[in-house]
Amino acid sequence: MTIHSSFPVIAIDGPTASGKGTVAQLVANRLGFHYLDSGALYRIVGFASLQRNIPLDQTLALAEMTQALQIEFKGNAIFLDHQEITELIRTEEMGLRASAVGAIPEVRNALFSLQRSFLTSPGLVADGRDMATVIFPEAVLKVFLTASAQIRAERRFKQLINKGISAKIEILLNDLVARDARDTQRKDAPLIQAIDAHLLDTSEMDIETAVQKVVDWYHAVN
Repeated sequence: MTIHSSFPVIAIDGPTASGKGTVAQLVANRLGFHYLDSGALYRIVGFASLQRNIPLDQTLALAEMTQALQIEFKGNAIFLDHQEITELIRTEEMGLRASAVGAIPEVRNALFSLQRSFLTSPGLVADGRDMATVIFPEAVLKVFLTASAQIRAERRFKQLINKGISAKIEILLNDLVARDARDTQRKDAPLIQAIDAHLLDTSEMDIETAVQKVVDWYHAVN
């Protein structure tokens, strides 16, 4: 499928807790672009499916539910059917649920048009698992942002502790490894590095350095 757009897209893919969301949002702020956190959409679908008691094996019901959801992003706040759910979808449980939901082709298809709708003037920075390979294959810049599983688990542990949420790093590491396996091995839109994507390993890199790398790559091609 060939997709054409008059607005530039920076697509940033990578595994969970790699820092891609933070980097993507800061790059968007730096360039004055819109920002799409595609992972939030899957968390919302996971959250809504629990609210409505729809099992994950009822794929058609999940797809119908997904198409009917009223989702709003207002600044950093996320609303579902006019209810703010920003913090409710950021739990570890919702992260695992999002990974499971993301493996369902019917749900991914239902979210395709919604994700494409974020591409408006002057441009978009989108982060997720298949932004460069499926949703925005025409992106002017593609980045695969990653870090070692141990580093990602440590970062996630610090985030949770800072929020006052108790956590065990061994459990977080096991969950990350399981989610990586699910995301990379699913049949539909698996997490892979696009052939023409820049690899950005942030294991030994601070956020500002990573942001500057992406901005420099963008200016080099645009």
